[in-house]
Amino acid sequence: MITSGLLKKYNIAAPRYTSYPTVPYWDTEHFNTEKWTSSLKKIFFKHKKEGIALYIHLPYCESLCTYCGCNTRITKNHAVEVPYINAVLAEWAMYCKLLKARPMIRELHLGGGTPTFFSAANLHKLIDGILELADLAIEATLSFEAHPANTTSNHLQTLYQLGFKRLSLGIQDFDPKVQLMINRFQTPAQVEKVVKEARHIGYDSINFDLIYGLPAQSLAGLEQTLNSVIEMKPDRIAFYSYAHVPWLKPGQRHYTEQDLPHGDEKLALYQLGKTMLMDAGYTDVGMDHFALKTDTLFQASVTQQLHRNFMGYTDQHTHLLIGLGVSAISDSWTAFAQNAKTVETYLEQINQNALPVAKGHILSAADLEIRQHILNIMCHENTQFKDGIPEKVFERLTPLLNDKLVWVTEKEIKITKAGKAFLRNVCMALDERLWEKQPRSSLFSSTI
Repeated sequence: MITSGLLKKYNIAAPRYTSYPTVPYWDTEHFNTEKWTSSLKKIFFKHKKEGIALYIHLPYCESLCTYCGCNTRITKNHAVEVPYINAVLAEWAMYCKLLKARPMIRELHLGGGTPTFFSAANLHKLIDGILELADLAIEATLSFEAHPANTTSNHLQTLYQLGFKRLSLGIQDFDPKVQLMINRFQTPAQVEKVVKEARHIGYDSINFDLIYGLPAQSLAGLEQTLNSVIEMKPDRIAFYSYAHVPWLKPGQRHYTEQDLPHGDEKLALYQLGKTMLMDAGYTDVGMDHFALKTDTLFQASVTQQLHRNFMGYTDQHTHLLIGLGVSAISDSWTAFAQNAKTVETYLEQINQNALPVAKGHILSAADLEIRQHILNIMCHENTQFKDGIPEKVFERLTPLLNDKLVWVTEKEIKITKAGKAFLRNVCMALDERLWEKQPRSSLFSSTI
């Protein structure tokens, strides 16, 4: 059981570990685009049969959701759609030219921003352009993120016909007081309409994103939100802790820390959400994620096939992830590369026929070993060390061991039931880059 004492003890700033090393600890000084493309080609041909994952970042939103930590561009000018899509397709063509082959796509995800900011016709143009130069694996999964308030029948029909079967809706909270604070508005009726239509069309996996710890959030309001969500029965639910990082995202200065639930109040929100979801038949899958037993994410967790990358948890595992679009991150397993963070710089580099890579990291042998251990903890809740757990790691784990959050032998670390809420803390004990260079300023959000 998670007590308020444990919460206070371990509720510290920590990475979310969608990669290792985490972005703030990349060795950018010894990185260049040539090293990135060399790693890319080597891994592509080594694992060609398994296919690749493709992430496309579509940054535009019509209004700013003040809680949001994503890379976005706010505009109501939809004339930006076609030039941006043309740039993404040009970037994709550069990668395919480098590989000198037709990639096989095993996983494709449209994220943002708000992908449904783009018209259905322009999304069709985007996917057609991608598939002109690639093939879809038989077991390929295609998914997209959507805002319930602007997702149309045309969006749903068009993307389904292109092969999309998974839909992720950003809900966060239905409480009008919370929605006013975070400037994101959608009613349960709007969401239900989208869900029913998607089910009718044939979408077989629907995810809801929910957040606890938002400004003005209350137990009563969250309970009402969860009752509405459970009634709609999405296949997956991501129940995230709000990341308050106003030094990185100035939009969060729309409210103050006094507006946020803290300590026992925030813990109560987490425990309420987890209890209600599990009572409704959802299983705790990985960090922050819940799934029905009929969903492939749950099935992947049972068969030890669960994987985690820059897109979060997935039931697909590829060694190569190519990220297209502004700020998108690519992963060749032995190297990371991130695109330019502003739309202007991204478009300028594409127009110069150059890959828009701004920074990256080449993984050392030690990085690769630690990366695998962190993935094991995040996805399978245990990891084994061939030559025994390093003494310094064991020392860092001692408080967690004493609090019965981990079970440790000479060669194995295993997460206990209570420890599942503190996966990020366990991973920190393995994170040599973090321990070598402790941050001088706030870089991460709190664990709970």
